[in-house]
Amino acid sequence: MNVLLISFSFPPAGGVGVLRAVSLAKYLPQNGMRVDVLTARNAPAVGKDLSLLKQVPAEVTVHRSWTLDLPFAQRKLIKKLVSGTRNHLPSTEGSSNGERNPVAKFLGNLLLPDPQVGWLPFAVPAARKIVRERKIDVVLITVPPYSSVYLVRKLRETFPKLPIVIDFRDEWLTTTINLVSFNNNEKAHAVAHDAEEECVRNATTVVAVTDAARLEMMGRYPSEDPAKFRYIANGFDTMPAAATVPAVSEAKDASKVVLTFIGSVYGSTDPALLIEAVLGLPEDLRARLHLRFIGHIETDAYRDALLRMGGTVELKGFVPQAEALRSIADTDYLLLISHDRINVSAKFYDYLGGGKPIFAAIHPDGDIRKLLDETKAGVWADSRDVAAMRSLLESVLSTDGEARPPAYSPDRERIASYHRSAITERYAGLLREVSGH
Repeated sequence: MNVLLISFSFPPAGGVGVLRAVSLAKYLPQNGMRVDVLTARNAPAVGKDLSLLKQVPAEVTVHRSWTLDLPFAQRKLIKKLVSGTRNHLPSTEGSSNGERNPVAKFLGNLLLPDPQVGWLPFAVPAARKIVRERKIDVVLITVPPYSSVYLVRKLRETFPKLPIVIDFRDEWLTTTINLVSFNNNEKAHAVAHDAEEECVRNATTVVAVTDAARLEMMGRYPSEDPAKFRYIANGFDTMPAAATVPAVSEAKDASKVVLTFIGSVYGSTDPALLIEAVLGLPEDLRARLHLRFIGHIETDAYRDALLRMGGTVELKGFVPQAEALRSIADTDYLLLISHDRINVSAKFYDYLGGGKPIFAAIHPDGDIRKLLDETKAGVWADSRDVAAMRSLLESVLSTDGEARPPAYSPDRERIASYHRSAITERYAGLLREVSGH
């Protein structure tokens, strides 16, 4: 069976956005599938991660086509101009960035639904050629960037009977467009709605990585067969054996309780209210706390906010995934921040595989809380409630046994079900089903 996996970003590009594509490319061949990957040759990324590229099997053929997208730093500059600096907890209830200067509005609307739309003139002919020449049985397109949803219609026009699976790593219209999109004005919402509707209509199957996202999308399109919408979670992988990878920090100070955040700081992981909780801690408890942030910080405003905590915080910046995961060894808790009710960040699953308890500041009604309850993998507080987060911090910092949270007792069997090999085996079953192989 021949699969074409289309992902705008792919190693050596680093960052959390490439991990699902990497796991599919890594494990689908073990399920009897030949995999071709189509990706952007010059996709902007927070950094390069050659350790991820080494995980791609030699038998996987990677095709790279050009994109008109700007380098990462310049794209962030345009996003800042268009959307403004968000230095507050974003709303998920149809917020808008309002009217800005005419140049910003023009740029924002020109690049809808996202700046990566410049890949399509190159990706469409490349995908058509690969389907023909490599005798592809099923196409799997993973998004974001959401402009890639247009590939569904383009391929459907050329190949009316080709099975096409669209894989949404994040739900788009209810949450992501308001939390992290570079543009969320009225036109942006209209373009996103039309693009998703067209994509869903032309796709054979629509996959979401949380059940909440599946239900959200299924509810938007009641005329579609509910069976078209599937849920296949993200997952974690074993850390690559790399004795030469340097440790992220020096030997752990036994007097400190270390909370490590791995990933980007941006709209949906806005730390503002957690910072307020930290700053309000009693001085003796705060002296025991060491917060470590490993990853890209999107804006100066977020960086400045984190630095308000002074010596309590350490900002490590972006490092390759294998190096970031090594930091788990001297971590007491893995810090997770998410204001998103529907989506589950990919790093949550890496945290599951890390073997350390999770300290989560999250939406109380979201799928992350349900997964924490299911796996017994950590403790949580409402990310909108400063007092609740402060109380939870006090419990993990306390030296009083009665005040501390219960001992870490994860459900290892449930956690193992989220390993990427098991997840990809389920995905392979879906691909066989939709292709008839």
